[in-house]
Amino acid sequence: MRILIAPDKFAGTLTAVEAAAAIEEGWRRRDPEAEVLVAPMADGGPGFIDVLSAVVDGKLLSVTVRGPLGVDTPATILLAGETAYLETAQACGLHLVEPKERRPEEASTYGVGQLIAAAVDAGAKRIILGLGGSGTNDAGAGLLAALGATAATDSAIDPAIDPATDPAPAGAGGTAAHGQASAGTGSGSSRSPGAAAGGQVARLDGGAAGLAGLGAVDLQPARDRVAGIEFVAASDVENPMLGLRGATNVFGSQKGIPDERKPEVDGWLTRFAELAGRKTADQKGAGAAGGLGYALLLLGAERVSGIDLVAELTGLKQKAAQVDLVLSGEGAFDFQSRDGKVIAGVAKVANDAMRPCVVLAGKVLIGSREMRSMGVESAYALVDAVGEEQAFADPHGSLAVVAERVAKTWAR
Repeated sequence: MRILIAPDKFAGTLTAVEAAAAIEEGWRRRDPEAEVLVAPMADGGPGFIDVLSAVVDGKLLSVTVRGPLGVDTPATILLAGETAYLETAQACGLHLVEPKERRPEEASTYGVGQLIAAAVDAGAKRIILGLGGSGTNDAGAGLLAALGATAATDSAIDPAIDPATDPAPAGAGGTAAHGQASAGTGSGSSRSPGAAAGGQVARLDGGAAGLAGLGAVDLQPARDRVAGIEFVAASDVENPMLGLRGATNVFGSQKGIPDERKPEVDGWLTRFAELAGRKTADQKGAGAAGGLGYALLLLGAERVSGIDLVAELTGLKQKAAQVDLVLSGEGAFDFQSRDGKVIAGVAKVANDAMRPCVVLAGKVLIGSREMRSMGVESAYALVDAVGEEQAFADPHGSLAVVAERVAKTWAR
């Protein structure tokens, strides 16, 4: 029998590569003669570089960047010719900060900007960024700051300037670098009405909280830093950045933002968007990775489906056509799995090839009707097979046990 193993990571326990190995091990216990094709998957979140480095002919460059709370963290650039692949979660991922130490209103994407700068310095002309798994909610302001963007608070703006008679082009920034008053009228200046005199400097690298009281932003230095660079944002999140469907209200809770804080945090992001480009904040994908998608759109990025990109690079469609059965998996097979996640993408490819798709997951939290609407024939849960304690204590062994059981049913 020929099978294709194409799982996502099992968050917190197994990478996609490790999960694929465990599934193959378990299957071969029951069907040692099986012809097995392996294609570990990712949707742009954690594991993006791990998966792509196995199929993209390039070199890995190690760099050190600032993590979400300012602690240096290692990251990797996959450079293939003039194309660089970046995994933004390596610089701003939720997994980089222990739960009890998380301060989501202060978490910054500055390290992502450092990753971009390193890729440009390495010769990249096209940068593909996987978005997902972020622990930040700063609208990508930190990224822009790392590339040279600056800001000032209301109190740093010259009150003699009237925004009504000194308008700024939409999507552009202002002056105000390192405490200088935003008093010029050059293109790229964007000011907030009602500013008072003073000299306090706002911080684009201070997380969402650093955006409070912004009076001006200047994005032009960041745009100059990456002039001529093509950006691709790989994400399956279609949410805008602001409002009820925006980054803060939809994804803020998983990053640790309490419900009672969401209106103010969303207001900070709105303030930033009014200065940097309000229309862009309404675009599909602007709310991805806590608004990181917004910053990339400001830099002219094209948004593509993360799972579709990885599926293309791994040759998933061609592999599915060669097998009798497709196996996928992830930590929790739930309602979120339907929205552009790995399992949904793999199931679609399997269905297009008219091959059955079976899922192995840590937990299965949806019913048979919902899974069949996704194109999944059946799903098996580790916690049901070995118990929750054992599943977490030995995820590799537990997944292999379930894969063996799947093979008992499906192998022929």
